[in-house]
Amino acid sequence: MKELPKTDLATLESQIPEGKYMLFFTAGWCPDCRFIKPAMPEIEQKYQDYTFLKVDRDENIDLAGEMDVMGIPSFVAYDNGQEIGRV
Repeated sequence: MKELPKTDLATLESQIPEGKYMLFFTAGWCPDCRFIKPAMPEIEQKYQDYTFLKVDRDENIDLAGEMDVMGIPSFVAYDNGQEIGRV
């Protein structure tokens, strides 16, 4: 899984104009994030048509705010530059 460097929403959307992406918002201190971490390879395998991007919520606090990501872990799916769903 690639790690997304610090960015903002406009820059992010310019970097993912085509294809399917899954943003995984997480943080090192988050117990639920640590709980799901061992399952991530299986999740990535199941959704191979997506490029997974790990987003450190603390490093990207402004991006999380712009995207209304209020809780972690969070998954936000994009298809051709458009958000198509979130969990």
